[in-house]
Amino acid sequence: MHSQDWSQHVQWLDHLTLRLLRFGRASAAAPTGFAWLNDDGTADLAAPRDLWITCRMTHVYSIGALLGHRWCVAAADRGLAALNGPFNDPVHGGWYSQIAADGRPTDTTKTAYGHAFVVLAASSALAAGRPQAADLLKRALANQNVHFREAGGMVVDAFNRDFTEAEPYRGVNANMHTVEAYLAAADVTGDSRWRKRAVAIAERVASWASEMNWRIPEHFTNDWQPQLGYNADRPQDQFRPFGATPGHGFEWSRLILQARAALGKQSPEWMKPAAENLFRRAHLDGWQDSPTPGFVYTTDWTGRPVIRARLHWVVAEALAAAITAFRATGDPLYQHLYARWWDVVEERFVDPADGSWRHELAPSGDPGNTIWTGRPDLYHAVQATLIPRLPLAPSLACAIRAGLLDRVRPA
Repeated sequence: MHSQDWSQHVQWLDHLTLRLLRFGRASAAAPTGFAWLNDDGTADLAAPRDLWITCRMTHVYSIGALLGHRWCVAAADRGLAALNGPFNDPVHGGWYSQIAADGRPTDTTKTAYGHAFVVLAASSALAAGRPQAADLLKRALANQNVHFREAGGMVVDAFNRDFTEAEPYRGVNANMHTVEAYLAAADVTGDSRWRKRAVAIAERVASWASEMNWRIPEHFTNDWQPQLGYNADRPQDQFRPFGATPGHGFEWSRLILQARAALGKQSPEWMKPAAENLFRRAHLDGWQDSPTPGFVYTTDWTGRPVIRARLHWVVAEALAAAITAFRATGDPLYQHLYARWWDVVEERFVDPADGSWRHELAPSGDPGNTIWTGRPDLYHAVQATLIPRLPLAPSLACAIRAGLLDRVRPA
Protein backbone atom coordinates (compact mmCIF):
# COMPACT_ATOMS: atom_id res chain seq x y z
CA MET A 1 0.00 0.00 0.00
CA HIS A 2 2.78 2.46 0.88
CA SER A 3 3.99 2.52 -2.72
CA GLN A 4 0.60 3.67 -4.07
CA ASP A 5 -0.28 7.30 -4.67
CA TRP A 6 -3.50 8.48 -3.06
CA SER A 7 -5.71 8.00 -6.10
CA GLN A 8 -4.51 4.41 -6.44
CA HIS A 9 -5.07 3.89 -2.73
CA VAL A 10 -8.65 5.17 -2.99
CA GLN A 11 -9.33 2.73 -5.83
CA TRP A 12 -7.84 -0.08 -3.75
CA LEU A 13 -9.97 0.85 -0.75
CA ASP A 14 -13.06 0.90 -2.95
CA HIS A 15 -12.20 -2.59 -4.15
CA LEU A 16 -11.82 -3.79 -0.55
CA THR A 17 -15.19 -2.31 0.41
CA LEU A 18 -16.99 -4.01 -2.47
CA ARG A 19 -15.40 -7.40 -1.76
CA LEU A 20 -16.43 -7.19 1.90
CA LEU A 21 -20.02 -6.34 0.99
CA ARG A 22 -20.13 -9.26 -1.41
CA PHE A 23 -18.68 -11.63 1.17
CA GLY A 24 -21.45 -10.80 3.63
CA ARG A 25 -24.35 -11.42 1.27
CA ALA A 26 -24.97 -14.95 2.54
CA SER A 27 -25.70 -13.51 5.98
CA ALA A 28 -28.56 -11.51 4.48
CA ALA A 29 -30.12 -14.66 3.01
CA ALA A 30 -31.33 -15.72 6.46
CA PRO A 31 -35.14 -15.74 6.85
CA THR A 32 -34.86 -13.48 9.91
CA GLY A 33 -32.15 -10.94 10.64
CA PHE A 34 -28.54 -11.53 9.66
CA ALA A 35 -26.97 -14.94 10.22
CA TRP A 36 -23.51 -15.64 11.61
CA LEU A 37 -20.93 -16.13 8.84
CA ASN A 38 -18.42 -18.95 8.78
CA ASP A 39 -14.84 -18.59 7.60
CA ASP A 40 -15.80 -19.59 4.06
CA GLY A 41 -18.62 -17.06 3.83
CA THR A 42 -21.45 -19.53 4.28
CA ALA A 43 -24.13 -18.59 6.79
CA ASP A 44 -24.95 -20.64 9.88
CA LEU A 45 -28.71 -20.52 9.35
CA ALA A 46 -29.43 -22.72 12.38
CA ALA A 47 -27.62 -20.49 14.87
CA PRO A 48 -29.43 -17.78 16.84
CA ARG A 49 -29.41 -14.23 15.53
CA ASP A 50 -27.62 -11.63 17.65
CA LEU A 51 -29.01 -8.11 17.85
CA TRP A 52 -25.60 -6.50 17.46
CA ILE A 53 -24.81 -8.49 14.32
CA THR A 54 -28.15 -7.65 12.68
CA CYS A 55 -27.72 -3.96 13.57
CA ARG A 56 -24.14 -3.75 12.34
CA MET A 57 -24.99 -5.48 9.08
CA THR A 58 -28.01 -3.22 8.58
CA HIS A 59 -25.69 -0.24 9.07
CA VAL A 60 -23.14 -1.66 6.63
CA TYR A 61 -25.65 -2.52 3.92
CA SER A 62 -27.36 0.85 4.31
CA ILE A 63 -23.96 2.36 3.55
CA GLY A 64 -23.65 -0.07 0.63
CA ALA A 65 -26.95 1.28 -0.69
CA LEU A 66 -25.64 4.83 -0.35
CA LEU A 67 -22.55 3.79 -2.30
CA GLY A 68 -24.84 2.92 -5.19
CA HIS A 69 -24.87 -0.87 -4.89
CA ARG A 70 -28.56 -1.54 -5.53
CA TRP A 71 -28.35 -5.12 -4.30
CA CYS A 72 -27.47 -3.77 -0.83
CA VAL A 73 -30.91 -2.14 -0.53
CA ALA A 74 -32.72 -5.44 -0.04
CA ALA A 75 -30.19 -6.51 2.59
CA ALA A 76 -30.63 -3.26 4.52
CA ASP A 77 -34.41 -3.59 4.36
CA ARG A 78 -34.20 -7.18 5.59
CA GLY A 79 -32.32 -5.97 8.63
CA LEU A 80 -34.84 -3.23 9.29
CA ALA A 81 -37.69 -5.72 9.03
CA ALA A 82 -36.05 -7.86 11.70
CA LEU A 83 -35.49 -4.88 13.99
CA ASN A 84 -39.06 -3.71 13.55
CA GLY A 85 -40.31 -7.29 13.83
CA PRO A 86 -38.99 -10.24 15.86
CA PHE A 87 -36.18 -8.37 17.64
CA ASN A 88 -38.63 -5.74 18.87
CA ASP A 89 -40.32 -6.37 22.23
CA PRO A 90 -43.98 -5.39 21.68
CA VAL A 91 -44.81 -5.55 25.39
CA HIS A 92 -42.00 -3.76 27.22
CA GLY A 93 -40.27 -1.93 24.40
CA GLY A 94 -36.66 -2.14 23.38
CA TRP A 95 -34.98 -4.97 21.54
CA TYR A 96 -34.11 -8.51 22.51
CA SER A 97 -30.43 -9.40 22.57
CA GLN A 98 -30.95 -12.61 20.63
CA ILE A 99 -33.63 -14.48 18.73
CA ALA A 100 -33.79 -18.01 17.37
CA ALA A 101 -33.65 -18.72 13.65
CA ASP A 102 -37.46 -18.89 13.66
CA GLY A 103 -37.78 -15.49 15.35
CA ARG A 104 -38.54 -16.57 18.92
CA PRO A 105 -36.63 -14.56 21.57
CA THR A 106 -33.86 -16.60 23.20
CA ASP A 107 -32.25 -13.79 25.24
CA THR A 108 -34.59 -11.05 26.42
CA THR A 109 -31.86 -8.96 28.09
CA LYS A 110 -31.91 -5.31 27.01
CA THR A 111 -28.30 -4.17 26.57
CA ALA A 112 -26.90 -0.69 25.98
CA TYR A 113 -24.41 -2.21 23.54
CA GLY A 114 -27.13 -3.69 21.35
CA HIS A 115 -29.42 -0.68 21.67
CA ALA A 116 -26.61 1.67 20.61
CA PHE A 117 -26.32 -0.31 17.42
CA VAL A 118 -30.07 -0.06 16.87
CA VAL A 119 -29.63 3.72 16.87
CA LEU A 120 -26.66 3.47 14.48
CA ALA A 121 -28.46 1.08 12.11
CA ALA A 122 -31.59 3.22 12.04
CA SER A 123 -29.56 6.41 11.52
CA SER A 124 -27.65 4.98 8.55
CA ALA A 125 -30.81 3.47 7.07
CA LEU A 126 -32.58 6.81 7.38
CA ALA A 127 -29.69 8.52 5.61
CA ALA A 128 -30.07 5.89 2.89
CA GLY A 129 -33.74 6.76 2.54
CA ARG A 130 -35.09 3.41 3.68
CA PRO A 131 -38.82 3.68 4.49
CA GLN A 132 -38.72 1.57 7.68
CA ALA A 133 -35.96 3.62 9.29
CA ALA A 134 -37.62 6.81 10.55
CA ASP A 135 -40.00 5.18 13.03
CA LEU A 136 -37.28 2.77 14.18
CA LEU A 137 -34.91 5.64 14.95
CA LYS A 138 -37.64 7.60 16.74
CA ARG A 139 -38.38 4.64 19.01
CA ALA A 140 -34.71 3.86 19.56
CA LEU A 141 -33.91 7.41 20.65
CA ALA A 142 -36.97 7.54 22.90
CA ASN A 143 -35.79 4.31 24.50
CA GLN A 144 -32.41 5.91 25.19
CA ASN A 145 -34.11 8.80 26.96
CA VAL A 146 -36.43 6.66 29.04
CA HIS A 147 -34.21 3.76 30.06
CA PHE A 148 -30.48 3.86 29.39
CA ARG A 149 -29.27 7.35 30.27
CA GLU A 150 -28.52 7.86 33.95
CA ALA A 151 -27.34 10.73 36.12
CA GLY A 152 -24.00 11.98 34.90
CA GLY A 153 -24.81 11.19 31.28
CA MET A 154 -23.38 7.67 31.05
CA VAL A 155 -25.57 4.75 30.00
CA VAL A 156 -26.59 1.71 32.02
CA ASP A 157 -25.10 -1.46 30.59
CA ALA A 158 -28.02 -3.91 30.75
CA PHE A 159 -31.56 -4.46 32.02
CA ASN A 160 -33.91 -7.38 32.32
CA ARG A 161 -36.73 -7.62 29.81
CA ASP A 162 -39.13 -5.15 31.42
CA PHE A 163 -36.40 -2.64 32.44
CA THR A 164 -37.15 -3.08 36.15
CA GLU A 165 -33.73 -4.49 37.13
CA ALA A 166 -30.39 -3.11 35.98
CA GLU A 167 -27.24 -5.20 35.99
CA PRO A 168 -24.87 -3.81 38.66
CA TYR A 169 -22.03 -3.75 36.12
CA ARG A 170 -21.25 -0.56 34.17
CA GLY A 171 -19.00 -0.64 31.12
CA VAL A 172 -17.14 1.77 28.88
CA ASN A 173 -17.53 -0.39 25.74
CA ALA A 174 -21.30 0.13 25.58
CA ASN A 175 -20.80 3.84 26.21
CA MET A 176 -18.25 4.05 23.40
CA HIS A 177 -20.70 2.66 20.86
CA THR A 178 -23.38 4.91 22.30
CA VAL A 179 -21.13 7.87 21.47
CA GLU A 180 -20.80 6.67 17.89
CA ALA A 181 -24.56 6.16 17.64
CA TYR A 182 -25.39 9.57 19.13
CA LEU A 183 -23.06 11.34 16.69
CA ALA A 184 -24.78 9.58 13.80
CA ALA A 185 -28.23 10.39 15.20
CA ALA A 186 -27.34 14.06 15.62
CA ASP A 187 -26.24 14.28 12.00
CA VAL A 188 -29.25 12.54 10.49
CA THR A 189 -31.89 14.25 12.66
CA GLY A 190 -30.28 17.67 13.04
CA ASP A 191 -30.82 17.46 16.81
CA SER A 192 -27.58 18.66 18.43
CA ARG A 193 -28.67 17.33 21.81
CA TRP A 194 -27.33 13.90 20.87
CA ARG A 195 -23.94 15.30 19.92
CA LYS A 196 -23.71 17.11 23.25
CA ARG A 197 -24.49 13.88 25.08
CA ALA A 198 -21.84 12.04 23.08
CA VAL A 199 -19.22 14.64 23.98
CA ALA A 200 -20.16 14.50 27.66
CA ILE A 201 -19.63 10.73 27.72
CA ALA A 202 -16.33 11.04 25.88
CA GLU A 203 -15.08 13.73 28.26
CA ARG A 204 -15.74 11.55 31.29
CA VAL A 205 -13.97 8.55 29.75
CA ALA A 206 -11.00 10.72 28.76
CA SER A 207 -10.79 11.99 32.34
CA TRP A 208 -10.64 8.44 33.69
CA ALA A 209 -8.02 7.49 31.12
CA SER A 210 -5.86 10.51 31.97
CA GLU A 211 -5.64 9.22 35.54
CA MET A 212 -4.46 5.80 34.27
CA ASN A 213 -1.62 6.98 32.02
CA TRP A 214 -4.15 6.99 29.15
CA ARG A 215 -5.10 3.35 29.54
CA ILE A 216 -8.88 3.26 29.64
CA PRO A 217 -10.53 1.53 32.61
CA GLU A 218 -13.28 -0.53 30.97
CA HIS A 219 -15.22 -2.04 33.89
CA PHE A 220 -17.05 -0.30 36.73
CA THR A 221 -19.47 -0.84 39.59
CA ASN A 222 -22.97 0.59 39.35
CA ASP A 223 -21.76 3.82 41.01
CA TRP A 224 -18.93 4.12 38.48
CA GLN A 225 -16.02 2.96 40.57
CA PRO A 226 -13.33 1.25 38.46
CA GLN A 227 -12.94 -2.53 38.76
CA LEU A 228 -9.39 -2.98 37.50
CA GLY A 229 -9.32 -6.70 38.29
CA TYR A 230 -12.62 -7.47 36.56
CA ASN A 231 -12.56 -10.77 34.63
CA ALA A 232 -8.95 -11.49 35.56
CA ASP A 233 -10.02 -15.14 35.51
CA ARG A 234 -11.62 -14.73 32.04
CA PRO A 235 -9.14 -12.56 30.17
CA GLN A 236 -10.27 -13.74 26.73
CA ASP A 237 -13.83 -12.48 27.03
CA GLN A 238 -15.12 -11.11 23.71
CA PHE A 239 -16.80 -8.05 25.19
CA ARG A 240 -15.51 -7.67 28.76
CA PRO A 241 -11.87 -8.79 28.79
CA PHE A 242 -9.57 -8.13 31.73
CA GLY A 243 -7.29 -5.12 31.58
CA ALA A 244 -6.84 -2.37 29.02
CA THR A 245 -7.86 -2.76 25.37
CA PRO A 246 -5.60 -0.86 22.93
CA GLY A 247 -8.19 -1.18 20.19
CA HIS A 248 -10.61 0.85 22.28
CA GLY A 249 -7.92 3.48 22.84
CA PHE A 250 -7.76 3.91 19.07
CA GLU A 251 -11.53 3.88 18.75
CA TRP A 252 -12.01 6.56 21.40
CA SER A 253 -9.26 8.66 19.81
CA ARG A 254 -11.09 8.59 16.48
CA LEU A 255 -14.52 9.30 17.97
CA ILE A 256 -13.23 12.26 19.98
CA LEU A 257 -11.65 13.82 16.87
CA GLN A 258 -14.78 13.20 14.83
CA ALA A 259 -16.90 14.82 17.54
CA ARG A 260 -14.44 17.71 17.68
CA ALA A 261 -14.80 18.22 13.94
CA ALA A 262 -18.59 18.15 14.24
CA LEU A 263 -18.47 20.84 16.93
CA GLY A 264 -16.14 23.03 14.87
CA LYS A 265 -15.06 26.23 16.58
CA GLN A 266 -17.18 25.35 19.61
CA SER A 267 -15.06 22.29 20.43
CA PRO A 268 -13.43 22.34 23.88
CA GLU A 269 -9.65 22.37 24.22
CA TRP A 270 -9.39 18.97 25.92
CA MET A 271 -10.43 16.99 22.86
CA LYS A 272 -7.36 17.14 20.60
CA PRO A 273 -4.70 16.38 23.27
CA ALA A 274 -6.86 13.64 24.77
CA ALA A 275 -7.27 11.99 21.38
CA GLU A 276 -3.53 12.14 20.71
CA ASN A 277 -2.68 10.76 24.14
CA LEU A 278 -5.13 7.87 23.72
CA PHE A 279 -3.66 7.10 20.31
CA ARG A 280 -0.09 7.23 21.59
CA ARG A 281 -0.80 4.91 24.52
CA ALA A 282 -2.69 2.40 22.36
CA HIS A 283 0.19 2.34 19.88
CA LEU A 284 2.93 1.98 22.50
CA ASP A 285 1.12 -0.74 24.44
CA GLY A 286 -0.57 -2.57 21.61
CA TRP A 287 1.94 -2.89 18.80
CA GLN A 288 4.21 -5.94 18.84
CA ASP A 289 6.86 -6.57 16.16
CA SER A 290 7.40 -10.21 17.06
CA PRO A 291 6.83 -13.02 16.49
CA THR A 292 4.79 -11.32 13.76
CA PRO A 293 3.82 -7.64 13.56
CA GLY A 294 0.41 -6.71 14.89
CA PHE A 295 -1.63 -5.41 17.80
CA VAL A 296 -2.35 -7.46 20.91
CA TYR A 297 -5.92 -7.71 22.18
CA THR A 298 -5.35 -6.65 25.79
CA THR A 299 -2.68 -5.54 28.26
CA ASP A 300 -2.44 -5.24 32.02
CA TRP A 301 -2.26 -1.85 33.72
CA THR A 302 1.49 -1.57 33.16
CA GLY A 303 1.14 -2.13 29.42
CA ARG A 304 2.31 -5.73 29.45
CA PRO A 305 0.41 -7.90 26.94
CA VAL A 306 -2.18 -10.26 28.38
CA ILE A 307 -3.90 -11.66 25.30
CA ARG A 308 -1.47 -11.56 22.38
CA ALA A 309 -3.94 -12.67 19.71
CA ARG A 310 -4.21 -10.24 16.79
CA LEU A 311 -7.86 -9.34 16.18
CA HIS A 312 -9.00 -7.76 12.96
CA TRP A 313 -11.12 -5.11 14.63
CA VAL A 314 -8.14 -3.73 16.56
CA VAL A 315 -6.04 -3.01 13.47
CA ALA A 316 -9.14 -1.73 11.67
CA GLU A 317 -9.67 0.83 14.42
CA ALA A 318 -5.95 1.66 14.46
CA LEU A 319 -6.12 2.49 10.75
CA ALA A 320 -9.21 4.65 11.18
CA ALA A 321 -7.65 6.44 14.15
CA ALA A 322 -4.37 7.05 12.32
CA ILE A 323 -5.91 8.69 9.26
CA THR A 324 -8.28 10.67 11.49
CA ALA A 325 -5.38 11.92 13.61
CA PHE A 326 -3.40 12.83 10.51
CA ARG A 327 -6.28 14.86 9.16
CA ALA A 328 -6.78 16.61 12.49
CA THR A 329 -3.12 17.39 13.19
CA GLY A 330 -1.14 17.15 9.95
CA ASP A 331 1.55 15.16 11.78
CA PRO A 332 3.21 12.88 9.16
CA LEU A 333 3.86 10.20 11.79
CA TYR A 334 0.18 9.26 11.65
CA GLN A 335 0.33 8.98 7.87
CA HIS A 336 3.40 6.76 8.14
CA LEU A 337 1.71 4.47 10.65
CA TYR A 338 -1.42 4.34 8.52
CA ALA A 339 0.56 3.09 5.52
CA ARG A 340 2.54 0.61 7.60
CA TRP A 341 -0.55 -0.91 9.19
CA TRP A 342 -2.32 -1.30 5.86
CA ASP A 343 0.65 -3.36 4.70
CA VAL A 344 0.07 -5.70 7.65
CA VAL A 345 -3.65 -5.93 6.90
CA GLU A 346 -3.06 -6.66 3.23
CA GLU A 347 -0.43 -9.30 3.97
CA ARG A 348 -2.05 -11.07 6.91
CA PHE A 349 -5.72 -10.23 7.41
CA VAL A 350 -7.31 -9.86 3.98
CA ASP A 351 -8.19 -13.26 2.53
CA PRO A 352 -7.14 -13.09 -1.14
CA ALA A 353 -9.73 -15.73 -2.06
CA ASP A 354 -12.82 -13.72 -1.13
CA GLY A 355 -11.75 -10.34 0.24
CA SER A 356 -13.01 -10.96 3.77
CA TRP A 357 -10.81 -10.24 6.78
CA ARG A 358 -9.61 -13.05 9.02
CA HIS A 359 -11.06 -12.16 12.40
CA GLU A 360 -8.26 -13.53 14.55
CA LEU A 361 -4.61 -14.42 14.10
CA ALA A 362 -2.34 -16.15 16.57
CA PRO A 363 0.84 -14.27 17.52
CA SER A 364 2.60 -16.52 14.98
CA GLY A 365 0.43 -15.04 12.24
CA ASP A 366 -1.52 -18.25 11.67
CA PRO A 367 -5.33 -18.16 11.74
CA GLY A 368 -6.71 -18.46 15.29
CA ASN A 369 -10.04 -18.98 17.00
CA THR A 370 -9.39 -18.59 20.72
CA ILE A 371 -11.73 -15.59 20.95
CA TRP A 372 -13.73 -15.53 17.69
CA THR A 373 -14.99 -18.21 15.36
CA GLY A 374 -16.03 -17.46 11.83
CA ARG A 375 -16.12 -14.01 10.21
CA PRO A 376 -19.48 -12.60 11.24
CA ASP A 377 -18.72 -8.91 11.34
CA LEU A 378 -18.18 -6.55 8.38
CA TYR A 379 -18.58 -3.41 10.48
CA HIS A 380 -15.01 -2.62 11.56
CA ALA A 381 -13.41 -3.64 8.27
CA VAL A 382 -15.88 -1.78 6.05
CA GLN A 383 -15.51 1.38 8.12
CA ALA A 384 -11.71 1.12 7.90
CA THR A 385 -12.02 1.21 4.11
CA LEU A 386 -14.37 4.23 4.12
CA ILE A 387 -13.13 6.56 6.87
CA PRO A 388 -9.93 7.41 4.93
CA ARG A 389 -12.08 8.60 2.03
CA LEU A 390 -14.32 10.93 4.03
CA PRO A 391 -14.03 14.14 6.06
CA LEU A 392 -14.00 13.89 9.85
CA ALA A 393 -17.61 15.10 10.00
CA PRO A 394 -20.44 14.44 9.45
CA SER A 395 -20.70 10.73 10.30
CA LEU A 396 -20.25 8.09 7.62
CA ALA A 397 -23.73 7.65 6.18
CA CYS A 398 -24.56 11.36 6.15
CA ALA A 399 -21.20 12.21 4.61
CA ILE A 400 -21.69 9.68 1.82
CA ARG A 401 -25.25 10.93 1.26
CA ALA A 402 -23.84 14.45 0.93
CA GLY A 403 -21.48 13.32 -1.82
CA LEU A 404 -18.33 13.80 0.25
CA LEU A 405 -16.74 10.42 -0.44
CA ASP A 406 -13.22 10.74 -1.89
CA ARG A 407 -13.22 14.52 -1.87
CA VAL A 408 -10.85 14.86 1.08
CA ARG A 409 -7.19 14.03 0.47
CA PRO A 410 -4.18 14.02 2.74
CA ALA A 411 -2.06 17.13 2.24
